Amino acid sequence: MSEFSSLTSGCSQCLDTNGTEIDFSMAFQPIVDIDEKKIFGYEALVRGPNQESAGFILDKLNDKNRYYFDQAIRVKAIRTAVALELDSVLSINFFPNAVYRPETCIRTTLNACEEFGFPIEKIMFEVTESERIEDRQHLKNIFDYYNQKGFITAIDDFGAGFSGLNLISDWQPNIVKLDMNLIRNIDKDQTRQHLVSSVIDFAHKVGIRIICEGVETVEELAVLQKMNVSLYQGYLFAKPAFEALPEVDFTKLGLD
Repeated sequence: MSEFSSLTSGCSQCLDTNGTEIDFSMAFQPIVDIDEKKIFGYEALVRGPNQESAGFILDKLNDKNRYYFDQAIRVKAIRTAVALELDSVLSINFFPNAVYRPETCIRTTLNACEEFGFPIEKIMFEVTESERIEDRQHLKNIFDYYNQKGFITAIDDFGAGFSGLNLISDWQPNIVKLDMNLIRNIDKDQTRQHLVSSVIDFAHKVGIRIICEGVETVEELAVLQKMNVSLYQGYLFAKPAFEALPEVDFTKLGLD
């Protein structure tokens, strides 16, 4: 069955099949829970059919096919995750400017969850802080609606843009993922440690979980653990795997 079989009519844009010509697949990278010593979930990452980079695919997007492709990514990620027997959180990036009405555009995802038997409450939708948002209130409405339906919401690459902590306050996501450029060599940069610690403290006070992205060394991990972070993603744990769910060896981290 094609991943496009779950695309249904809810508004006129749902009937626009621009984007079906884009052939793509998925890679998966684990998000680990250090405290629980287990995998929290996997982020689904767009790849070309021959393992080309995400940029290779995203360069094909335009105003005519962005909506349909956003819907197709969701279905492809869910279908592939089920085929791989993923039983944790599935994180999917989405294009906020491609969502016309959240209550209508989410039907594709709901249908895919039902069709392939994946729990709604295990899907996390990520939007990057550096995404060009044409209507900030519109994105807040999307987050509010997704939370009401039981999805997890997340801001990705936080610290890569210029919006600051007010972005967290405005959108009120469940999770904030700190950009890898904040994390890289943090063990050697005291100023960055203070900055990251402040963001983490703020997030914890308002009930938001933090994921540190781009962790590559045990030294970086050690500093972040002292800041009471439990969720991580990065090459230290596993690189993305094409159409597969890479495992994480906690013993090599001294965390067994």
